[in-house]
Amino acid sequence: MKTKMGILILMLISLLSIQATQTRVINGAVTSASDNNPLPGVAVSVKGTNIGTSTDGNGKYSIITPINGTAKLVFSFIGYQTKEVAIGTKNKIDVALSADFKALSEVVVVGYAAEEKRELTGVSYGVTKSRRHKKGNAEHESVDIFSSAPMHIQFEEKDKFNTEEYNGINENSYHDAVNNPLSTFSIDVDAASYSNVRRFINNGQRPPKEAVRIEEMINYFDYDYQQPTGDDPFSIYTEVAEAPWNTNHRLVHIGLQGKIIPTENLPASNLVFLIDVSGSMQDDNKLPLLKSSLKMLVDQLRPQDHVAIVVYAGAAGLVLPSTAGNEKKKIIDALDKLEAGGSTAGGAGIKLAYAEAKANFKENGNNRVILATDGDFNIGESSNGAMERLIEEKRKDGIFLTVLGYGMGNYKDAKMEILADKGNGNYAYIDNILEAKKVLVNEFGGTLFTIAKDVKLQVEFNPAKVKAYRLIGYENRMLESEDFNNDKKDAGELGSGHTVTALYEIIPVGVEEELPTIDPLKYQKNKTDKNLKYSEELMTIKVRYKKPNEDVSKLISQVVFDKQVTESKTSNNFRWSASVAGFGMLLRESEHAQSYSLESVLTLAHSSKSSDKEGYRSEFINLVEAFKMTVNH
Repeated sequence: MKTKMGILILMLISLLSIQATQTRVINGAVTSASDNNPLPGVAVSVKGTNIGTSTDGNGKYSIITPINGTAKLVFSFIGYQTKEVAIGTKNKIDVALSADFKALSEVVVVGYAAEEKRELTGVSYGVTKSRRHKKGNAEHESVDIFSSAPMHIQFEEKDKFNTEEYNGINENSYHDAVNNPLSTFSIDVDAASYSNVRRFINNGQRPPKEAVRIEEMINYFDYDYQQPTGDDPFSIYTEVAEAPWNTNHRLVHIGLQGKIIPTENLPASNLVFLIDVSGSMQDDNKLPLLKSSLKMLVDQLRPQDHVAIVVYAGAAGLVLPSTAGNEKKKIIDALDKLEAGGSTAGGAGIKLAYAEAKANFKENGNNRVILATDGDFNIGESSNGAMERLIEEKRKDGIFLTVLGYGMGNYKDAKMEILADKGNGNYAYIDNILEAKKVLVNEFGGTLFTIAKDVKLQVEFNPAKVKAYRLIGYENRMLESEDFNNDKKDAGELGSGHTVTALYEIIPVGVEEELPTIDPLKYQKNKTDKNLKYSEELMTIKVRYKKPNEDVSKLISQVVFDKQVTESKTSNNFRWSASVAGFGMLLRESEHAQSYSLESVLTLAHSSKSSDKEGYRSEFINLVEAFKMTVNH
């Protein structure tokens, strides 16, 4: 009898052990309780374990959990109440999170000049709440954080001044269309400013004004423009309506749509990963996130593509010679071995990377250096001027540049923006693994394959229709009128499938508004042609571009006609770009949006969200909501 009882007990223990080790997959979606919008980036974890994940761009998640009747899922996101849900026998758990006004009121919105550095482990992170506590005689701030990675979170606080660097921006002012009828600028497909602004807001901070580049916020999003049908690699889209923040003004929307080239038809790539492995890259939102990002890019490579890896710290070195794209394990193994430590010889690294790219140059191919760094170069050629001259010299070899920025606290945005601008390239800021997927997977062609280089726009305004105008954003991309026809003048690049959007705010003739004036000219008279008052032409757009392997530009132009259109009659393209521009102006405390509000931004954004397949527009709406609750409480 005792033997049978013992066997029964052993069987019961074994059964419980097997059940405890068995797992199942839980799927679901997380939305905002206030408007049912999906919430991307919500941390989902199994309570009491290190098992976790995060929601994707559509608010969906999938997590492997142990079969345990008492296990609970924990859902947490900045600005929302954390929610625990018992798993029970369910395989699908949808959750709606409610706004947490108390937590938002406890978030300390700090200034830009100085802050404490917080070192985190995990791939992406966000502040859920902050609190103050005593450490000795000093008062400190600490934060609770969440991670989208299935690993344990550790927190260590160090006192350190914020040394992030941004170029100053003087907002474009109005120009008189009689005396200054031409507006000339270089296109900008960079989107680094938007993801960097998102990082500040998700950390409970107001972004520094210099970090807010409105054109990069607008161009973070794709727009529904028609594909080009002719020989030119892009089409031009225009729309005119009243400006949402000033109905007496007009807003002109200009869009360029790059031709989409299927991945299988893209030219072979010769890539060099130039990776910063200096001591400043030790944080988990730097080198570990960087390696995870580049692994996703490696997964996209084809057999005809090749990759080399150059690293730099105190010195530069080649850790992987040019390797075929189908040798993915070899490339990923090389990435896995990288560790951070030492000073930062960025100039030496750039020279070696370009030399490796030149040694393996592919005629009629995509030859590109991908620089991944926090931009903190501190030995050798490191000044902005020296780096600019170095990159300008290297681009003559037909090698393009992509800059991927990582990290916080010592982030050098100004330097990386210069490198991308001068290196025939583009620039993205990677603040989490979902952003890496957007840049390196979803926008693979646009990020890495140039279809037109040195793209410049010049707009001539009809002074019979336009009293004054201003370009919204692009302050760092303005050109002289003479630069438009100068093929030696560098400008921006357009990638496969990329869209570029620019907005002009116009004061129509007849609107009574005070504007700065200049004295009458002594030697010539600027007068409007009397015949122009009968014309319906508002402006003429001219675009110059070069093919990637050519040095002579082509010219295309398009006339924009004057139209009386209300905001309600506009397209989703128009309203969405205006909502993002409005938010950017509010973040910059622009004098041109003093009567505008975050509520108006949200109304416009909700009306133009469209299909939003990847969830980027829903994320923007949630970001504005979080910022609104933060500043109001």
